[in-house]
Amino acid sequence: MIPLSDLIDDLRSRDAKRVAVQLPEGLKRGTAMLASALRNEGFEVVICGDACWGACDLALDALADADVLVHIGHTPVTQEKNVIYIPFRQDIDPEILLSAVPALECFAKVGLVTTIQHAHQTQEMAGWLQDHGIRAVVGEGSVRTPQPGQVLGCTYAAARSAEADAYLFVGTGVFHAIGVSLATGKPTFALDPYGAGDVQEVSADRLLRKRFVQIEKAKSAKTFGILLSSKSGQCRKELAKRLESLSPDASIILIREVSEMQLRNLGFDAYVNTACPRLALDDQSRFPMPVLSPAEFEIVLGLRSWDDYVIDEIV
Repeated sequence: MIPLSDLIDDLRSRDAKRVAVQLPEGLKRGTAMLASALRNEGFEVVICGDACWGACDLALDALADADVLVHIGHTPVTQEKNVIYIPFRQDIDPEILLSAVPALECFAKVGLVTTIQHAHQTQEMAGWLQDHGIRAVVGEGSVRTPQPGQVLGCTYAAARSAEADAYLFVGTGVFHAIGVSLATGKPTFALDPYGAGDVQEVSADRLLRKRFVQIEKAKSAKTFGILLSSKSGQCRKELAKRLESLSPDASIILIREVSEMQLRNLGFDAYVNTACPRLALDDQSRFPMPVLSPAEFEIVLGLRSWDDYVIDEIV
């Protein structure tokens, strides 16, 4: 639920007249309702219709035609002027954690992590686990993940700061849980609060096997494109420049949306991703050529060993 009265107060305190609104893909169907509510309060509204995958993907161009950008769904990952962030929250019943107790009770300390939808409940969930015999801890967030216990697909600082013996990820899917496992090297369990309540221990082995294949393929590449995102929260210029300097066959490519067609048309044998880390780890199947993480590129060049594999994060 969007706290509309608070938003209206904030907009009026800024003396905003024309407002741009941006919702991520999973919430876009609420755009018309939000725009109508703002118009009823006397604001002109510009709707940002391009794909949006997070707060790293702000429609800052809209500010050329609006006083304020209202970004729904996420907490900020960068500090931008004239942007209002409204996180999307969904309450869950802590009783859903009951199914996780048998899997966790053998660990001395369990770190609790989740995504922004449920991060406002991390302390409540940790308290519930404590009451049921699990010593649960919630790690501190970071600049990109300001909520306690919050993780993103590009940042697992809250997991590492918990310094736990095992981790429980509460949320949909297993990508974040696998990321926690890779970032911490500790046993990690995933609980989908909207599923049947089943708890599964995740393993990064399958993902790592797939990454090994891509690394081996990339060793025969003659040209490497270093993907540098133009998105506000993904642009890592210094990293891209450092990676380019490692090989005479590497070139920086400034790009906003990474797609199969774009990579095919650019014609490089392999790419190194400095944009959203999920592109290399979660989306490789979309691309016919290797798309490597920075660490994987170093492995290809012989500058890092496979035993020193690390997950890519934006910090």
